[in-house]
Order: sequence, then structure tokens, then C-alpha cells
Amino acid sequence: MSSLTDIIFLLLIFFMLTSNLVQVQPFELPKADSQTVAATKVVVSLEANGRITLNNVETTKSAIEGLLSQEVRKMKGKYTNPEEQVITIVAEVGTPFDEVVRIMKIGAKLKIRAIIATQPNNS
Repeated sequence: MSSLTDIIFLLLIFFMLTSNLVQVQPFELPKADSQTVAATKVVVSLEANGRITLNNVETTKSAIEGLLSQEVRKMKGKYTNPEEQVITIVAEVGTPFDEVVRIMKIGAKLKIRAIIATQPNNS
């Protein structure tokens, strides 16, 4: 009987270890009930097909961090109020959420707020 208990515990440990390695698939960005309007000084647009634009200028994944760094430096020179220093992320429905998180991490690295633009919920 003790060998059966050992097998059950081994299976339990196996499933606990493998369940932590499973990654959640990206999901579509939600619609928002909020009517808050934020400043849009720097806008990063992410399309579902992988196209990235910064202030309506197309760029690449590898160049976006350097370009955002330049824009943030310009913005911090113009706007001393931290509330005005914002990166707005406009992501098309179907854009992998990992891409949105990557832009948010760049904003955190540059010590600036990054917000996600959403569509109003029409219900």
C-alpha cells in the first residue's frame, strides 16, 4: 500500500512542476467602461500583423526602444509635470499581448508611464 502512495505523490509532484511551466496564450485587448482621456504626447501603435509605428512613423521591433528613448528625452525637456509624460499604446484587436507588455516594460525602464488606449464599451 505504501508504494501506491509513493506513486500518487510522485504523480502529484510531476503535475505541479509541469503546470508552472505552461504559459498563458495572449488574449485580445479588452474594451473599457472608463471615459478618462489621457494626454497623447508619444503614441506607439501596434497592429495585429506586426507593424509598429511611433508617432505615425513606421519602425521595427529592434529600433523601437532607441526611438522611444529619444522621444522620452524630448518630452521630459518640454514637460516638467510627470502627469504629462506618458506613452500611449494603441493596440489593434488581435495584437499579441506580449507586444503590449514589451512596450510597457520599455516605458518602465525609461521611468515613464505607459497607458493602453481602449475603445469604449458600447453596452
